Amino acid sequence: MIKKITGFVPNLITLLNLCAGTLAVIFAIDGELGWAGLFICVAALFDFFDGFAARLLKAYSAIGKELDSLADVISFGVAPGMILFTLLEYSLLGMNQPIQQIELKWYLWFVLYSAFLIPAFSALRLAKFNIDTRQTRNFLGLPTPANALLWASFGLMLEFQQHTELMRQLFTTKNLLFIMLVTSFLLVSELPMFSLKFSGLSFSDNWHRYFFLAAALLLLLFLNVYGLPLVIFLYIAASVVFYLLKIPIDG
Repeated sequence: MIKKITGFVPNLITLLNLCAGTLAVIFAIDGELGWAGLFICVAALFDFFDGFAARLLKAYSAIGKELDSLADVISFGVAPGMILFTLLEYSLLGMNQPIQQIELKWYLWFVLYSAFLIPAFSALRLAKFNIDTRQTRNFLGLPTPANALLWASFGLMLEFQQHTELMRQLFTTKNLLFIMLVTSFLLVSELPMFSLKFSGLSFSDNWHRYFFLAAALLLLLFLNVYGLPLVIFLYIAASVVFYLLKIPIDG
């Protein structure tokens, strides 16, 4: 009985991830992008701890792996997609409103619905990850939680808005579409990207992880929520540099 209970703990944490992601979707649709971003961050924490609990309790299961992917599609696919949908509403209409009340020229509907590319490419990314035996240590392509945290950071920046002019210049329709297209491509790309799973505490084996975590901590300490998108951009940029310079990341 105890073994069955402990074996279900990781799945329970995964379900909490799913619930947090569902709340993020609801808040994003309602235009509460700060809350949506917050619950994506909560979902990311649950996503980390379900894997940690599975390793700690040695509670691996086939259903746990499938459940994790299904939860991630909601939390790190649909939820950030809905944040983009609402951001595009603001950029095109200047407001968030029920979809049946939106009036746009026919071609602008394609712009608005381009937000659905995020859940589509995220689902494709997760499906590839599940059958790709090359991604046991590091990643090929942008992990869905990293992409989701990028869009979550945009919601948080709007909630704690201190630089109104910067927000107006950043969240234009063209910029949003550009970021969406680049990150969607990265989700399914073959770009090697390092994971934050430490194989030990050795600095020589994990120097790139220590470097990234130290830089991320400084960005968050000095820039608060404005540092979060920079952390994700740093992660992408570092992975690109490591790849171009053929710096090994398998340690």
